[in-house]
Amino acid sequence: MGDERIYVPPLAGTLVPVGSTELFVRTTGDRESAAQRTPSVFLHGLGGSSTNWTELMFLLGGESFGIAPDLPGFGQSPPPHGDDYKLASHAAIVADLIRQEFGTQRVNLFGNSMGGATAVQLAARNPDLIKSLTLISPALPDLMPRGSSIHLPITAIPGVGERLLRRLATRDPEWRVNASMEICYSDMGRIDPRRMADQVAEARERDKLPHTSDAMLLSLRGIMESYFDRSVERPWQLTKAIKAPTLLIYGREDKLVNPKVALRASKRFPNARVMVVPDSGHVTQMEHPRLVARAWTELIANAA
Repeated sequence: MGDERIYVPPLAGTLVPVGSTELFVRTTGDRESAAQRTPSVFLHGLGGSSTNWTELMFLLGGESFGIAPDLPGFGQSPPPHGDDYKLASHAAIVADLIRQEFGTQRVNLFGNSMGGATAVQLAARNPDLIKSLTLISPALPDLMPRGSSIHLPITAIPGVGERLLRRLATRDPEWRVNASMEICYSDMGRIDPRRMADQVAEARERDKLPHTSDAMLLSLRGIMESYFDRSVERPWQLTKAIKAPTLLIYGREDKLVNPKVALRASKRFPNARVMVVPDSGHVTQMEHPRLVARAWTELIANAA
């Protein structure tokens, strides 16, 4: 797509009390500007953290004050009470964070993968909080998984997942990060070596925490649970209640979320624009941050 490689060091952050728990939150832009311009909130995917949004947040920092929380149990955030890693529970705590930080002001909400599925839950249940919605390869139900993602439902099986994660934990952080990047990117050459070093350092820190494997496994099971939800609050049903301008971005080379789901998504979200990026994988905001920034700017301009 002609996007040259970009690197921004991890943004500063701090632990923020939210209700009876805490979230580690990174920020960018001028907080005072949030009163005049719509702030933005960024939600990462399974196994990721707030650093997955660093470059995009930097690019949009002049447009909007942004916050990116580590979801409960990920990054530097402690695990949730009762090990509740359901998508609706993630959405509820982020909604509390938004109200705490911005009051009744609406936000531009971004979500990737699991963060995208969480964003759907949040936007549908709290429409008063959302100005716009940008979903990048959201983990919405698709019961025909790609061959390259078949390991995820297998890992979710009780007993099997625990054994697989114990085995994975014995591998070097460099190997694990490289394997994750190979799954998430369409072109590893787009990763700045400094970004790779940051990811390895983050993985080493995560290895020291006792809840890291539980966060990964229980969140994966929460996603799988949403796939088989047949209630009136099932994810695809919730999309119909989202009236905010919505930008859906899929990568044609995505090994985890089938880009063919874009067609279904275009029919389910009432106010959506859909983009399929030819040479992108699962994390388009990391692989093509300038492209995503331009697409979001166009979404906001058209909505205005």
